[in-house]
Amino acid sequence: MIQSLLIANRGEIACRVIRTARNMGIRTVAVYSDADRNALHVRSADEAVHIGPSPARESYLCGDRIIAAAKATGAEAIHPGYGFLSENAEFAQAVIDAGLVWVGPKPASITAMGLKDAAKARMIAAGVPVTPGYLGEDQSPERLQAEADAIDYPVLIKAVAGGGGKGMRRVESSADFAEALASCRREAASSFGDDRVLIEKYILSPRHIEVQVFGDSHGNVVHLFERDCSLQRRHQKVIEEAPAPGMDEATREAVCGAAVRAAKAVDYEGAGTIEFIADGSEGLRADRIWFMEMNTRLQVEHPVTEMITGIDLVQWQLRVASGLPLPRRQEHLSIRGHAIEARLYAEDPTKGSLPSTGKLEYFRLLEKFEPYEYRAVDGSWNWNEQDARLRVDTGFEEGDEVTPFYDPMLAKLIVHAPDRLRAISGLLNATGSVRCWPVKTNASMLHGLLLERDFDKAKLSTAFIEEHPDVVYDDKGPSRASLTHAAELFVSPDIPHDLTGFRLNADHNGKVLLSVDGQPKTGHLFFALHEDHERYFPAERVGNAIFSSSLGRTHRITIGEVRGAGLANMGDGAILSPMPGKVISVDVAAGQSVTKGQKLLVLEAMKMEHALTAPFDGVVAELNAVAGAQVQVEALLVKIEKAE
Repeated sequence: MIQSLLIANRGEIACRVIRTARNMGIRTVAVYSDADRNALHVRSADEAVHIGPSPARESYLCGDRIIAAAKATGAEAIHPGYGFLSENAEFAQAVIDAGLVWVGPKPASITAMGLKDAAKARMIAAGVPVTPGYLGEDQSPERLQAEADAIDYPVLIKAVAGGGGKGMRRVESSADFAEALASCRREAASSFGDDRVLIEKYILSPRHIEVQVFGDSHGNVVHLFERDCSLQRRHQKVIEEAPAPGMDEATREAVCGAAVRAAKAVDYEGAGTIEFIADGSEGLRADRIWFMEMNTRLQVEHPVTEMITGIDLVQWQLRVASGLPLPRRQEHLSIRGHAIEARLYAEDPTKGSLPSTGKLEYFRLLEKFEPYEYRAVDGSWNWNEQDARLRVDTGFEEGDEVTPFYDPMLAKLIVHAPDRLRAISGLLNATGSVRCWPVKTNASMLHGLLLERDFDKAKLSTAFIEEHPDVVYDDKGPSRASLTHAAELFVSPDIPHDLTGFRLNADHNGKVLLSVDGQPKTGHLFFALHEDHERYFPAERVGNAIFSSSLGRTHRITIGEVRGAGLANMGDGAILSPMPGKVISVDVAAGQSVTKGQKLLVLEAMKMEHALTAPFDGVVAELNAVAGAQVQVEALLVKIEKAE
């Protein structure tokens, strides 16, 4: 059995692997970049090694440095996590050649299924249905355009080496194809070092169904049932659940059986996921579900499978990598209850989900409904079927820094319950209880999605978020009742305050001048608040500030401290950088006339491209952006003057 393990990753997945390794008595080694010097995964491991500067290309994507770190620390094995080098066959082979244990599938399996075009060709040969599309070697823009036109729109451009929602563009018409292709290729080259793409027909009522498979070196392959990952934004999964709502046993047997055959076709070992696209217009039917791709690694959403099966998949990975057979056969696996996961991102849903960076000065997550009891014998969890259970996987703690160099995910909130409705209820509790400041999160959007009647009725598709824009609503700040509660908490002799007209036992006319995120507000003192006020308007006093939270949004309230408003309002035509990043392209020139909504430039941060557009018709009066330049948050990029 492996005795020491290096985790070639960061953030929550590194912390997740460390947790299981520690339970198994395995010594852990973390690696870190400059930006992650004080990160939670570094603090959690038994040992940590610095591997380079902050950009991933100079640290987490440097396989030679990672192998050197393993050698220097005496680690026997390397676990790649997900992303970065987890599906890089050359790195996997280099690990093996260095005399180390690779915790993952054989390099040949990664090669066979890692490139989307080769994997689809293999599935066609095996008789597995795949979506119509173009997988050819001719990658000229003219040929790709012609193939897309022949397939008919809408189509999906996908990076051959892509994953995690990166390098993917939906194109609605032939006129939009060239620009979408160029953007997709840039992102693919940046994320994967490979700008080749394939073209697929876009299914108009698509549901994303995937099957967890697991193989060992003894020829055994099992499935651990399916997940539904249909709720996505920019092709990035947001909410995942297991089992898939509406999946009957016959369809489950057909789809999961196909996934096992696909894994066996490449002699698969370790954890993997077979992804399918389903036409959900007539419910889930086996003849309307097509192979899409295979991810030859552990998925971000693996916890929902762990919850419904009681299996610790990371422990299974470590057992299989040690040469042991799978702990259970297919007939001993079953579904118990329902699990739903929500990805908590550091981003602002009211500003187009732009990434939010900075120090987590205040960060509180609901930690548990009731804890799991770990059993190290076979990697199972004990639970009481009568109760909903909460699990939080995170790579951050209060005081940590969210940087622009990596994926903006802060945590995964996972709830398991006897049925789907109770799982939804538990996750509503968890998302609504998120408290984070000054970094913005998508907690309010997650909460809104879970409240949607269509989600409750499992009317799901990958376009669900686009079709329900009302889940993202303007943040109007704390309610009057919340300000009242904050004022009450401030009435303390050790905190100075201006209480106009306040006398104890007087009429309820007391006022407190407050500052909410730097903006002036007034709190009215009422001493007859409802006894459940704290439940509905939660607030916590930390030093001389009060943090008020509601439905996943958090505000910092102080006494009379008014600061600048932060980002300028685009109503004056000043286009400021919403985050630190790199200017990818500039699409206008000084003096040029522009129309409302016209793209001005493209900014890249956290591996994603973000287009900044004109707020109204006008003229480019000032242009400070240059392609290739790094810019800081709030830097003035473009100034638009309104047309007369």
